[in-house]
This record gives sequence, C-alpha cells and structure tokens, in this order.
Amino acid sequence: MNATLQASLAALRSTGEAHLADPIAMEVFSNRLLSITEDMGNTLVRSSFSTNIKERKDCSVALFDGRGRLVCQASHVPLHLGSLMGSVTAVLKACPVERMRDGDAFICNDPYLAGGTHMPDISIVTPVFIDGSVRFFAANIGHHSDVGGSVPGSISGTARSIFEEGIRIPVIRIVRAGELDEDLLNLVSQNSREAEERSLDLKVQIATNERGKRLLSNLAAQMGLDAATAAVDDLLAYTARRLRNRIRDIADGKASFTAWLDDDGIGGEPVPLQANIVVEDERLLLDFTGSGPQARGAMNVAESALLATCYYVVKTLLDPELLPNSGMFACIEVSAPAGSILNPSYPAPVGARSITCNKVARALFGAFAQLLPPERAMASSQDVVPVIIFSGQRRRNDGTFVYLESMGGGAGARHDGDGMDGIHVHITNTSNLPAEALENEYALLVDEYALVEDSGGAGRHRGGLGIARQISATREGIVFSARSDGHRAGAPGLFGGLAGRTARLLRDPGTADEAELSSKISNLVLKAGQSVRLETPGGGGFGLPSERDLPSLAEDIRSGKCSRSQAERDYGAEKVAQALAQVD
Repeated sequence: MNATLQASLAALRSTGEAHLADPIAMEVFSNRLLSITEDMGNTLVRSSFSTNIKERKDCSVALFDGRGRLVCQASHVPLHLGSLMGSVTAVLKACPVERMRDGDAFICNDPYLAGGTHMPDISIVTPVFIDGSVRFFAANIGHHSDVGGSVPGSISGTARSIFEEGIRIPVIRIVRAGELDEDLLNLVSQNSREAEERSLDLKVQIATNERGKRLLSNLAAQMGLDAATAAVDDLLAYTARRLRNRIRDIADGKASFTAWLDDDGIGGEPVPLQANIVVEDERLLLDFTGSGPQARGAMNVAESALLATCYYVVKTLLDPELLPNSGMFACIEVSAPAGSILNPSYPAPVGARSITCNKVARALFGAFAQLLPPERAMASSQDVVPVIIFSGQRRRNDGTFVYLESMGGGAGARHDGDGMDGIHVHITNTSNLPAEALENEYALLVDEYALVEDSGGAGRHRGGLGIARQISATREGIVFSARSDGHRAGAPGLFGGLAGRTARLLRDPGTADEAELSSKISNLVLKAGQSVRLETPGGGGFGLPSERDLPSLAEDIRSGKCSRSQAERDYGAEKVAQALAQVD
C-alpha cells in the first residue's frame, strides 16, 4: 500500500470515534448526499455521447470531503471506487489544496502515476470551494471505449506492458479557474481512435462535476458549513463502528481459498489467486500470499483495484446496507506480495484487471464461506467480466466506430434460492447494449442473444445461466478482439452443488468453418457475413442435486434452462421422470 494512502487511512482510524449524532438526522443527511450523487450520475449518463456511457452506464460518481475521504458513492460500478479513491488521493498529492483555485478541475487515469485501475477509466476531480476554501471534491469516472494503444478498445489480454494500453494521463489541471484547457483536451482526444467522442464525453464529465459543486454548495448553505462538516465526521464514524460490530460478530479465526485464472493473458498454466482471511476481534486482515507471480499479460491488478474489490466483498457479505464511505476502510487491512499478480511492478500491463478482480472476489467469497453461517454463503458465480470489442467503418460510411461490451453470466446459487441468470456479478454493474442501438450505430448484426442452456451448476438450488451473444459483421474488415476467462474450469459449487459450465468463444458457429478461438484473441479481421459467438460461464450450484425439489426441476426442463439429458445426468433419470410426471 502506498505511503499516502496509508497515511490517510491512519488519520481516519485516529478520528473514527467521533460522537455519533442523532441517527435520524444522519439518515436524512446520508440520503441527501446520495441524492446528489444520483443527480450527478443521471447527468453523466443522459448527456454523454458514447454508447458505453449513455447506454451501458459504464461510469460512476462520488463525493469526497476536503481531506480526500470518501463521503458517498452512487450505486454504479464497485470497481470504480478504486479509481475514484486513487484519483482524489493522487490529486491531493500532486496539488495541495493551497495551490488549487476555484473553478479548477483535474484529469487523470494512470495506475502507476495517478491511482487508476486501467487506462480507459478516465477520472475528473473537481475541488468544491466554500467560503474560500476547499471543503469537498466532486469526482466522476467514465470508461472510454478507446484511449489508443495496440488494439481497438485499448485492452488486450496479451499486452506485455502498460505502454500498449493507451494514453497515460498523470494528474493534470484540465480546467484552470473556470477556463478549459482546449489544447490538453485535444491532446487526450486525438490519442483515441474516436477523437470527437472522447472530447464530447470528457466535457460532459467536467460539466457533471459542476452540477455536483452547485448541489454541495446549496447543501452547505442550507445546513451551515460547520454542521455539514460535523455530519460528515459522524457519518464516517458511524460506518466504521457499524462494520466493527459486524466483524466482532464473527468468531476469531482464519480461512483460505484459492481461485484460478485460466492463464496470465499470454497463455501457460492456470494462475492461483489465494485469499487468506484473519479475523481478530474488530479487525479483518486480508492477505493474498500464495497468489501467482506478476502476469506477463494484462491480468495484473493495481493497488486501487484490489482495495475496491476487498471493500466490495466485505460490504456484500457482512453488511450490504453499509454506507459506501471511508468509514468502511478503518478496520480492514489488505496486503499482497510485491511482484505478484495482485501487486505488480511498473510497467506491468493491467488492462484486463476486472477479470482478475472478479476471481479475487471468488477467492474471498470462498474463504468467508468457512467463517460465516451457511445462510450467508454463496456458490461461485461466473466471476468473469467477458468483453467483446468490434471496430471498423460505420454502417452509413460516416466514420469509424469502436463498440465495446462487457457481458453478464450466471450468478452462484444461495442457501435460499437459485442463482440469477445472465447478470453482471461482483465488481461490475453495467447494462447491456440493446440490439437495436447496436445495429443502428454499427456495421454489425445480432444473430442471437439468449441464455445458455445447461450452463448453471446443478444443486438443491441451481446456479444461474450464462449468456450467448452472437454477432455478425455486415461489411468487410471489421476487427474483433475479446478478453475472457473461465474457459478451462467452471464456477465451483458449494456444499455439494455442481460446477457451472465453462465459457466458449467461437468463430462462424454452426458452419463448416466453425473454430474455437482463444479467450484473449486480438485483432481478428472478419469478412462480411462472418460471426463470432461468446457463451459466458454459468454459476455454481448450492447443496446436493438430490435435494432439489421436483417442481423446480420440472420447470428447469420445461423452460429450456436445462435439457432433459443433462438433468438425467445431474439429478438422475428416476428423479427427472418423477418431476415431469408430477407436473403432468
């Protein structure tokens, strides 16, 4: 962990026992903050130009106090918490508040220079001046579909250094005292394959923070600055105390679990991701000793991304309603060996970090399952963020395009229900791009968009189903890339549940030329009429298949979620016959 972040967390711990205010007033205040982030998020989505932000909502917003402490984050993408925290910390290090001027805004993205998690996630951080001093920061992040680099979309699992992953932006002032630096904006935009789109979306990000500034200023004027500042302290202290209580409810102990990546981006053997949890009184120690060495490809995880993943898992499993602010961080310590895939050395590539982070979440879920009651455990989900990228000439010959989409899959089953079908899991939370919008914007045709039959792991409760997305090129020269995982082994079940099905990536499926592709293929040139099909993994089952109730089994078969032949293999022919006869 870097020294600046350690210092900020230490300061939080030392002040985390402030008096707690009236809980009703605090709830009203926290919801007022959430309403500001919701307003900012709506502004960012509705005003953006790229499909990745305006349709898929691959963006996040947050508010920080003048000391750089996270006060509130909107319910967008959990992994973006890492970039936002890292960006604000980097801004304060590069430019102390005494050097900031009202009307400034900062831009950054680099994992090594500015606390980012990968280059396409560009942050805008805006200081909020009240009574002549910086009292808050409004921050947002947008995943830009292309920021240069060796492949369209800027992310390739096979990248061997960060210099292949697009433009590196340290902390730079992009707005000075209210005046936009058009030269800097042009420099950043022209390093993208879609310069106009980048420029427009970045201007929207800047304007979104201005909206947040106005709302925060109104809040301080209404409450009074001293009251607002005290309310922030109370809010963080309350969150810290509440999480300590949840940790104290767990018996002291240790647990470990290992998840596996298919490879390190370049190929080779599976890579271990080992989570080691120690519960000591009111503290959690999360250590990743035993994880694989620094990856040759882009599967490495920067510090900010690892922290965001750990905080997400703790919040999800211990207290889902916990407020998303810096109070969460006071009683959690995270460490990973230097030079490992979870603590890489510069200039290791990190573009595909979301896949690794989801597998880290799998490892943490698996370890916590040994410490928590069964009713709070969950089988492994698809635990991947499969991404497909197409680029080429637009349908109407009015320029080029880069279309990027991350896809959902099966969620793991729980003690009280089946896993959800076709959903993003863990640290991502974006929407799909509707077929109509895709076909209208790009020279592509959606051949099929459906759930994958037989992909959910069998059990007393079944794992969720993966998604099949098959897309054809409608003109020559469309370039395709993908980054995926889970092609070697399925999501493990829990308490006797079976594993979910693995992923598949095919070219020209169902034809004589059908071929299985590498899960991390780059720059595949398609002819008109050629198609690619990605089938994402299913989730693991929970409990023994013999314990599944007959009506649920019959419904799986009749709805097409599970074929009869697969059901007979997993549940037994006699049980399947009983289930179908009972329904008849």
